Amino acid sequence: MGKKCIGVDVGGTSVKLGLFEITGELVKKWEIPTRKEEGGKYIINDIADSILHQVLAQENVSFKDIEGVGMGVPGPVMPDGYVEVCVNLGWREKYPAKELSDLLEGLPVKCGNDANVAALGEMWQGGGKGYTDIVMITLGTGVGGGVIIDEQIITGKHGLGGEIGHIHVRDEETEHCNCGGVGCLEQVASATGIAREARRKMAAADTPSVLREAGDQVTAKDVLDAAKTGDILALEVMEVVGHYLGVALASLALTVDPQMFVIGGGVSKAGQYLVEVINRHYAQYMPISENRGTIGLAKLGNDAGIYGAARLVLG
Repeated sequence: MGKKCIGVDVGGTSVKLGLFEITGELVKKWEIPTRKEEGGKYIINDIADSILHQVLAQENVSFKDIEGVGMGVPGPVMPDGYVEVCVNLGWREKYPAKELSDLLEGLPVKCGNDANVAALGEMWQGGGKGYTDIVMITLGTGVGGGVIIDEQIITGKHGLGGEIGHIHVRDEETEHCNCGGVGCLEQVASATGIAREARRKMAAADTPSVLREAGDQVTAKDVLDAAKTGDILALEVMEVVGHYLGVALASLALTVDPQMFVIGGGVSKAGQYLVEVINRHYAQYMPISENRGTIGLAKLGNDAGIYGAARLVLG
C-alpha cells in the first residue's frame, strides 16, 4: 500500500476532508459540520474523531501509512503555526496543527491560510498543474489570493502575503471595505463588488438594461450573463471590473512574475469571457514585455482546499 496524506479545509459552516495518495489522487472525500459554539473549541476534536473513524477505521489505513495531515484555516497563520484569530470560527490564539497532532498520536500536521492552501492545490493538481510559480486570485464573496513560488506558499513575515483583495486600486472610492480600507480590489472585483458596481451604474444613468429587472437584487451572475449577450450597462460594469483586475495583476506580475495567474471563486464560472476581459486590461498595463504570466481558470472548485492542504504535508 502506497503512502497517503490527508487534507482538511476548515470552513465556517463545514469542514471538508480528503484522503489522498501522495501522488495526488483523491481516494475519498467527506465533510462534517463546523461546530463554532464556545469559541470553536470542538472543531479540532471533531476533525480528529472524523479522521480516526473515516480513515483509520473504515479504509484499513494505519498511522504508519499516513505521511501527515494538512489543514487550511480561514485566517492568517504564522510560520510557527500560531493562529491569532479566525473570526469565522471563533478561534483566538491557537496552535491548531499542534492540537490536532496531539490527538492523532503525534502524526505530522501542517497548517496554512485557506486561500494560500487553495492556491497550492491548484498548482498541484488543478489549473496551475505543471507550473511551479502561480498566483491564484479567488473572486467570491470577497477577493482572496495565494502566491506560490518554487512550489512554496509565500506568506510573508506577518501572514499578509497573498492578501490580494486588499490592494488599493481605486482612488475615487468613498465607501469603506470590510478591512477598514478604501478602494480595495475586493470592493470592485468580488461578487459583492460587481453587484454593487451594477447598482451604481443603474442609479447614475438611464441606460436600458436587462439588469433593471433585478434592480437592487442584481447579482454578479446577472451582470456576467447580461454582458455575454452584449447588454451595454453590464458591459460597462465589466470594463470597470476588468480595468481594476488588470491593474492589480500587472502590479503582481511586476513584483513576483509568476508563470500563471489562476482565477477561481464563484465569479470564475463566467469562464473564458472573464479571462478575455481581464487579459485585455492586463496587457494594457504590462507593455514592458509580451513574455509574462498567462491567465487561466481554476479547475478544482471547492476541492482546491483539501488538495492544497494535503500538499502542505509533502513539503
